[in-house]
Amino acid sequence: MIAAEILHVDIAGPLETLQVAEVECLIVFWWKDYPVGQLRQSGDPGRSIALKPLVESSVDTEVLRLAQQAVERERSQTVPEELVVSVVICTRDRPGELARCLASLPTQTRVPDQVVVVDNASSDGRTHEVVVKAEAIYVREDRPGLDFARNAGVRAASGHIIVYTDDDVRLHPRWLERMVNAFEDDRIMSVTGMVLPAELETEAQMFFEECWSFGRGYRPIVFDRDFFELDQTVGCPVWKIGAGASMAFRRAIFDRVGLFDERLDVGQAGCSGDSEFWHRVLTHGWQCRYEPGAVVFHYHRREMAGLRKQIFFYMRGHVVALLVQFQRSKNIGNLGRAFITLPWSYLRRLVTREFGTERKDNRVLMQEISGYCSGLKFYFLPPRSKKRVQE
Repeated sequence: MIAAEILHVDIAGPLETLQVAEVECLIVFWWKDYPVGQLRQSGDPGRSIALKPLVESSVDTEVLRLAQQAVERERSQTVPEELVVSVVICTRDRPGELARCLASLPTQTRVPDQVVVVDNASSDGRTHEVVVKAEAIYVREDRPGLDFARNAGVRAASGHIIVYTDDDVRLHPRWLERMVNAFEDDRIMSVTGMVLPAELETEAQMFFEECWSFGRGYRPIVFDRDFFELDQTVGCPVWKIGAGASMAFRRAIFDRVGLFDERLDVGQAGCSGDSEFWHRVLTHGWQCRYEPGAVVFHYHRREMAGLRKQIFFYMRGHVVALLVQFQRSKNIGNLGRAFITLPWSYLRRLVTREFGTERKDNRVLMQEISGYCSGLKFYFLPPRSKKRVQE
């Protein structure tokens, strides 16, 4: 049975009624093709509900105003022809998902000048076949690890702007155009976009979207020095900048701050190679921007077993990233989060689980704690075969 139906509603037209499905709904509101808000609605089969009250309660007027301005501005906005844009997709043993993602690139309003697919140690030749059929550039990286693959993508890409996405997403037609146009200030070195769920058909997908969502809201944000000041005290929450499924960089930043740290992310510590890189961008005085109009639709893991494993590696990678960030920046807030904030949070959740109100995210609490401990071990006692990258 479907856990939740996702409905996309354009509020630029007449606001009439919405037929409520038998299951719970996630309603995403759009102004034309720009997302402006969302609402969870309980199932009530056979009942029609008025849209106007839902919109008024779910769409911030300032967000709507900014979206209307953005849509109007796009009518006259053009990307300089000399600006070369490369899209990099890292993949491993998911040819079906990769083909689906690649199929949404030719329909982009801003077609990429170059598409690079990095095959990160796939077990057979199906990935190569998909890439050849899509007429993309195929790069093989035999060292397992997402950041090995991302760095191989940097080396193979020729663009002034390098845009990353994952193989398990569908791309909104204006995704690339809006990612590139968001580099409107020379101080912005990285841009991230909105990640919406592509489906909510299973318990695991519902749980992930509710407790671990990639969503970062519907308001554009510039992350600058003011945001980064927290790094000196409690640790800067760089993970709020976005998600690796939709991120872009000026090529120049890799020359200035280095490549992705290959100790991190899938295949190594577990994750956070993207957030650690944003941390480096901010450490060096540059800015990052979140652009909600640049949308991708992500297919979350469908099974709880796979999701529990994912959460374990999320926390393992997060802890390693905090220690790497302190190693590079010497900002004490990273150690505070690693050795005070996180343990204290886990202790409180353990107590409330035993004696208080149960929290929904406590379903994966033990995976979080195990991942935290594994992250400390990974950083301080790395596998013998692992070579630490030069800083």
